[in-house]
Amino acid sequence: MFGGFAKSIFGSSNDRYVKSLNPTIAKIASFEPTLQAMSDAELAAQTPKFRERLASGTKLDDLLPEAFATVREAARRVLGQRHYDVQMVGGIVLHRGEIAEMRTGEGKTLVATLATYLNALPGKGVHVVTVNDYLASRDASWMSQVYGFLGLTTGVIIPNLTDEQRRDAYHSDITYGTNNEFGFDYLRDNMKYERSGMVQRPFNFAIVDEVDSILIDEARTPLIISGPTDDKSELYMQVHAVVRQFAAEDYEMDEKQKTIILTEDGTEKAERMLEAAGLLEGENLYDFENTQVVHHLNQALRANMMFKADTDYIVKDGKVVIIDEFTGRMMDGRRWSDGLHQAVEAKEGVQIEPENQTMASITFQNYFRMYPKIGGMTGTAATEAAEFYDIYKINVVSIPTNVPVQRVDEEDEFYKDTADKFRAIAKKIREHAEKGQPVLVGTVSIEKSELLSEFLVQEGVDHKVLNARFHEMEAHIVAQAGRKSAVTIATNMAGRGTDIQLGGNLEFRMSDEHPDLVAGTPEYDARAAEITREIAAEKAAVLAAGGLFVLGTERHESRRIDNQLRGRSGRQGDPGLSRFYLSLDDDLLRIFGPDTLFAKMMRNNMEDGEAIGSKWLTKAIETAQKKVEARNYDIRKQVVEYDDVMNDQRKVIYEQRSDIMDAETVGEMVEDMRAETVNIVVGEACPPNSYPEQWDVQGMKTRAAEVLNLDLPVEDWMAEEAIDPEIVQERVQAAADAAIADKAASLEPETWTQVEKSILLQHLDHHWKEHLSTLDALRQVVHLRAYAQKTPINEYKQEAFALFQRMLDNIREDVTRTIAHANFQFEAPTALPELPDFITTHFDPFTGEDNSADIDAGTRGFVTTQLPPMQIVRPESQDIGQDPAEWEGRVNRNAPCPCGSGRKYKHCHGAVGPA
Repeated sequence: MFGGFAKSIFGSSNDRYVKSLNPTIAKIASFEPTLQAMSDAELAAQTPKFRERLASGTKLDDLLPEAFATVREAARRVLGQRHYDVQMVGGIVLHRGEIAEMRTGEGKTLVATLATYLNALPGKGVHVVTVNDYLASRDASWMSQVYGFLGLTTGVIIPNLTDEQRRDAYHSDITYGTNNEFGFDYLRDNMKYERSGMVQRPFNFAIVDEVDSILIDEARTPLIISGPTDDKSELYMQVHAVVRQFAAEDYEMDEKQKTIILTEDGTEKAERMLEAAGLLEGENLYDFENTQVVHHLNQALRANMMFKADTDYIVKDGKVVIIDEFTGRMMDGRRWSDGLHQAVEAKEGVQIEPENQTMASITFQNYFRMYPKIGGMTGTAATEAAEFYDIYKINVVSIPTNVPVQRVDEEDEFYKDTADKFRAIAKKIREHAEKGQPVLVGTVSIEKSELLSEFLVQEGVDHKVLNARFHEMEAHIVAQAGRKSAVTIATNMAGRGTDIQLGGNLEFRMSDEHPDLVAGTPEYDARAAEITREIAAEKAAVLAAGGLFVLGTERHESRRIDNQLRGRSGRQGDPGLSRFYLSLDDDLLRIFGPDTLFAKMMRNNMEDGEAIGSKWLTKAIETAQKKVEARNYDIRKQVVEYDDVMNDQRKVIYEQRSDIMDAETVGEMVEDMRAETVNIVVGEACPPNSYPEQWDVQGMKTRAAEVLNLDLPVEDWMAEEAIDPEIVQERVQAAADAAIADKAASLEPETWTQVEKSILLQHLDHHWKEHLSTLDALRQVVHLRAYAQKTPINEYKQEAFALFQRMLDNIREDVTRTIAHANFQFEAPTALPELPDFITTHFDPFTGEDNSADIDAGTRGFVTTQLPPMQIVRPESQDIGQDPAEWEGRVNRNAPCPCGSGRKYKHCHGAVGPA
């Protein structure tokens, strides 16, 4: 109570923080008259002056007021847009490495130019991260006009670029791109064999647009680069034969968590059957040696007990095809990961295709934490402020709107079931559309969008249905969703980055209705003036009807997504209305809601079609949402905890690779590895504090021949009286060094260095890949240690450390063995191997679809990189040619194949070998 009273008098801590920036805002404004008096050339000359001052020791913070004022003036001249004071507040927040929470329509894209320009001045590069390729290209094209005016270069990272194009984009002052592209480039760079092949520069500063979507929603799944692995078809069939013999009492299922575990009796039964099949090492299923077998057993259990034919998948043409749970459509070319797809193939008795093995992976949490400074912006971040601070150490600052919000947020309406609710929604939409009010309807899935569309057809309401697959097309339709009587149904992911302007959007109308007219011509200007008058008249009619009506068909798991939908209405002080319609059949209420006596009474006592509004029910919904948010946060936190273990190891491996690539010579590193290997070989045969007669002489000779390629006279050494392990080790070391020195002498020094580097990198990559596979399998089963009263994460850390130490020992021994046994019969330096065409995946946590190349998979197009202007090019058959041989490099590997088969290009005409 006292806290609320104090807040009403002194304001919240957020209000006080924003207020403390007022002196800086006033200082920025004080530079405006001087800058306005400058010519274009004088204004552009500010950039080299700022850079000179930085070189002489001035700090970025001291430059901020003048630099921000310069950007404001440049934007006014180039774009005709002058930053508001609240946008200046947003720019300061971004520069300080915090999250600016700004409502929809407040111009976040323009806000980013302030902090981007200032932080690009030192020349270390600034990354602006967007949620899809269309927005990356659009924003880069749009804002590069300001940066170019001030003498800075702009690049954009999109799919289908060559390494040279990527390198040029990363070496620009400012680089736009998606989180996927930035992350995959980092992973690919750390798989290259030469420093010159890497495209990224050291991390400096990143601004993340829609920061809640990227750092929270998409952070539930990691980025993965994978490649084909060994064929394990026989193992899948053997494990499937075991799983078929289980009865219902042998396992426990949790459908909500989608997990399945063996009971104690089931574990004993599994051990007996696996032992009989020759798949078990030792007697205990959960011994470390059986990690891979347990992983396959768990996946076979899920495939047989949880995944149903004709519901989760179908068998078509001898292949298992996944069915999208939201749309019911087949997803050709998509495969479940982690061996699950192979387990389903074994269950259905079809040909088992080799699984892909992880070559490199990283979570968004650990990728973005590598930036020394990171800022973010979104319309909704306050509800996740605790997570942003816990994971990324970033504060959230809520920035007031430029004009007070006039939108009315009405209480939720509850109905007995979905049919009643949708009938009421269709009637309500018709009422508002008839009076000229535009309606934006938000649904949680494509399936619900299509169902509502059927009800609207029955009501005779004209409408458009969108989903989140075609970003560029969506932008055009959502931009016109504010026109008189327009009804637009969209999933909650639709329309990101595009404002809904009441009356319509001039730019989009011109491009849609008059694509043949060229900007700047008299014909273009005349038609633009005519459309501008139409838009003004239409906007007046829409304002009179009450502005945009946002209607939610059900509550989302996260309050943040609901707020994003509501935020589409009421931009820049426009009037608006929002309301959510709910039923007891909604997933949120059904799975997570209160199964109370009150809910049962509602179901039994409500009449068909009856609606009720209740603050108690609204509160119950919010409580359910908080529960889900907390659960999802725990999932993401667990992902980070486990990836942190791998991240420490990843840093060691990647730093080792960088050291190898940068070193003029790696002879000392190879020599140290050889010394360690000799130490192990001798130590195994001659244990400390043992007598010579206890030594394993034959074992040492065998190991020396196998690993060091040496035939040692160990029997002669044993005849000496003063022999001891140290003397043996010195002699073995000297013999090994001499043998390698002879090999090195037969080649040019540069060639020998190239050989050593190549062997080091190849063995490092091979063992790291195997290590990742083992850690994946370990993570799948380590939670079972909880039954032994052990903490799974601690067990994972201990075993992962032991595995890492073992991997380093194996790398040393394999490098030593390869160099010792290799015969070199060439004169020219060996060419380092090229990276194959790996598979990149990042599964959307909501749809389960691979969005690693979203615009290409959605529009079957590619984005040009010439800035400005930006344009989307659609390579239809006449653009890319009829000959499939010409498609390589022009069609993204994740895009649908232009031949019309419905399969992804990489699985059709882009496949390696015959299509």
